Amino acid sequence: MSFHIFAGMLESDKYEPVIGLEVHTQLLTQSKLFCGDSTLFGNPPNTNVSAISLAHPGTLPMMNEKAVEFAIKLGIAFNCDITANNYFARKNYFYPDLPKGYQITQHTTPICKNGTVIIQVNGKERNILLNRIHLEEDAGKSIHDADENYTCIDLNRAGVPLLEIVSEPDLHSSEEAFAYVTEIRKMVRYLQISDGNMEEGSMRCDANVSIRLKGEKKLGTKVEVKNLNSIRNVKKAIDHEIKRLVELLENGEEVIQQTRSFDAANGTTFSLRSKEEANDYRYFPEPDLVPFVVTEKEIASIKESLPELPLALEKKLIGQYLLSPDAAKVICDDRETVAFFQKIIEYTHLYKPVANWIIGPVKSYLNEYNLEIEKFPVSPKIMSQMIELVEEGSVSFGIAAAKIFPVLIQSDLKEPLEIARELNILQEKSDDTLNSWVDEVLANMPDKISEYKKGKKNLIGLFAGEVKKKSKGKADMQAVNKILIQKLNQ
Repeated sequence: MSFHIFAGMLESDKYEPVIGLEVHTQLLTQSKLFCGDSTLFGNPPNTNVSAISLAHPGTLPMMNEKAVEFAIKLGIAFNCDITANNYFARKNYFYPDLPKGYQITQHTTPICKNGTVIIQVNGKERNILLNRIHLEEDAGKSIHDADENYTCIDLNRAGVPLLEIVSEPDLHSSEEAFAYVTEIRKMVRYLQISDGNMEEGSMRCDANVSIRLKGEKKLGTKVEVKNLNSIRNVKKAIDHEIKRLVELLENGEEVIQQTRSFDAANGTTFSLRSKEEANDYRYFPEPDLVPFVVTEKEIASIKESLPELPLALEKKLIGQYLLSPDAAKVICDDRETVAFFQKIIEYTHLYKPVANWIIGPVKSYLNEYNLEIEKFPVSPKIMSQMIELVEEGSVSFGIAAAKIFPVLIQSDLKEPLEIARELNILQEKSDDTLNSWVDEVLANMPDKISEYKKGKKNLIGLFAGEVKKKSKGKADMQAVNKILIQKLNQ
């Protein structure tokens, strides 16, 4: 890793960044962690609330079993140890958007311990060590720009189930942090336990950043950058903090442990407060919730229900279907894309062309219209027919993508071959016709033929292009090139 702060001030290998990340992801349960209030995003402010989520006197919380199941799913996916005996604690602090004045969270018994998140950066694979994954409830939301005189509070989010995924201080660059958060978002979406939507606040990240001299074992004083709301901002905030901390040390100044916020508009961070220590929160066991036990039988049942995970699928696509690592990664980017790929290859064994069509025209269409692949209008069977039409040489990829694909998007009631016939775009393979086109082109270019024979062999592309024009794209260009070489070398 290299970074440059200002001229003459820093050698690229002088300091080592040490980064730990806390990723908070909201779970896709229909109700909150300890009551039946809706978790639906976008409802009018303060409508997804009840006496229970507001902790009115006499109300009692009740555990959401689905949230526990989702936590175990993620723990298994990241090879964590699942805690058998669990209990919740009260974490006491006051924020305006925390209606209870405390948060119910797991403290000494996180439901998942240890484990690894496998990332790839610059072609190298690393196992990032996890400390824990624990369950807790979310706070509400403070809105500062709705009224110029007041901060507004929306408590719809208060009590929504969260998983906090805490890494060890095991990352050493903003690029690794970017890959790590990307991998977590990919996994929670793949397991269908969270939408991972950072723009809507259902996934957020806090970054703990410190630096130390290269080769030093002791950790430097850390700063925490709170509530980063995009993966790109995670990278930008960490880059800024590394630069800021290096400047402090190079100037002989002290690094103060503190909590900071990131200003995305100018790419800088600013101090919020001195960092609280754990004992500031006065943790104690939640008196209104009984401990809960996770049995080996329950873990085995959840493990059996998991889909094939992305990394295993990537290796399968590379080893069994001979896709490139890059293509396999894109196909395995989400569960729905993998499913679409697998449905198409039920009809054809042209694995690489199937991947190329999904990565190319299909993804382009989805991105243009901001659609998920489940909304793609062409069936896997019809897609397989078009791909086979191209691979057997009946139409070129370019013609199929430009002319057949748009017709299928409108309606795939017709088969690709039928559309190609109607549009008169089937490639001409007749030797007589191809020879006729080649002869006409060569007859009009005697000077170029002479140059070709004197050594300008790259003119073959010019001749081929003219034949393609004359045929209006219908000529089988592989056959045309063979005929051209044969005639030009006589």
